[in-house]
Amino acid sequence: LPPNEALVYAKKEIDGAPSVSEDPNLYAPIFRNISVFERSYELMETILKVYIYRDGSRPIFHKPPLRGIYASEGWFMKLMEENKQFVTKDPEKAHLFYLPYSARQMELALYVPGSHNLKPLSIYLRDYVNKIAARYPFWNRTHGSDHFLVACHDWGPYTVTEHEELTRNTIKALCNADLSERIFVAGRDVSLPETTIRAPRRPLRYLGGNRPSLRPILAFFAGSMHGRVRPILLQYWGGEKDEDMKIYKRLPLRVSRRMTYIQHMKSSKYCLCPMGYEVNSPRIVEAIYYECVPVIIADNFVLPFNEVLDWSAFSVVVAEKDIPRLKEILLSIPLRKYLTMQNNVKMVQKHFLWNSRPIRYDLFHMILHSIWFNKLNQIQTPQTLSY
Repeated sequence: LPPNEALVYAKKEIDGAPSVSEDPNLYAPIFRNISVFERSYELMETILKVYIYRDGSRPIFHKPPLRGIYASEGWFMKLMEENKQFVTKDPEKAHLFYLPYSARQMELALYVPGSHNLKPLSIYLRDYVNKIAARYPFWNRTHGSDHFLVACHDWGPYTVTEHEELTRNTIKALCNADLSERIFVAGRDVSLPETTIRAPRRPLRYLGGNRPSLRPILAFFAGSMHGRVRPILLQYWGGEKDEDMKIYKRLPLRVSRRMTYIQHMKSSKYCLCPMGYEVNSPRIVEAIYYECVPVIIADNFVLPFNEVLDWSAFSVVVAEKDIPRLKEILLSIPLRKYLTMQNNVKMVQKHFLWNSRPIRYDLFHMILHSIWFNKLNQIQTPQTLSY
């Protein structure tokens, strides 16, 4: 089938997906609708082809950063550019077009420290898009709506603002998935998980955590006081005011000597994930890695893979205004519900793992699936029009 017809076919197939799950590798309680996810994922595996633009000079393009807190954009780029299954060299066969730039590399190359001026970054990306639109017919055919980018740097959303079609039409996989900024649009854009990679050769180091009975700490947070939420958290719960709530600025040396940051996460029932400068936090995925139930405190944040995952099954979302009631909220969760959530965290973990050779349903495939899923969401079939 030609690419457009194949997408319409896939959309109809998903809309009519039988409500059964046949894959023992998937755990239904962590999904919004397991049968829709399963059918969509199968169709992605059989249909999807992505064309990667070769244009763009290093290091901003084609040079993925693989360590640190922005590593998601780099790992996706590396694995996409190495991929044989989904990548096509023939743009006429492509359903999606990937703009392989790194917002982190862009910051390092173009941002003048202390200038507070992000315009050079967005102008650079605007000029790149104009160049590929002039050189090839693909952008102008859809005004960029079948193109996507993947940016984990906090500034990711602000790198697109100088190009109207890039802002309005392109599918953006962003760690900074903040609805209030009016750049990220739920249902079109994808909330990208932020993953801290300390050792690129061993991205899955330290995985796992203590069983629930060996998690004496109710809630844990340690980190810099960036943004509007963390100082309030510290004001109410910091300074060892409450022995159940271990809330610190940075982990003090006297504490970390006895118990490291990672040991704290492995020994806590709930791991607090308050927003920093922006809504996203690498702590959400860290909590999942260490099998600690994440508590997300970031209004207007769209959670990663929200289109398919049911976050209420394995996390707690607390409104910023409810920080004074935080302990009360956590203690009100019945033990049985906590145990279910903690088990669900273990079950969802595999969907957040980077593998140097990707495997089914892992983080690389989940990101690609959400981009595919949201692309299909934009297609109007006669069935969707009749609702």
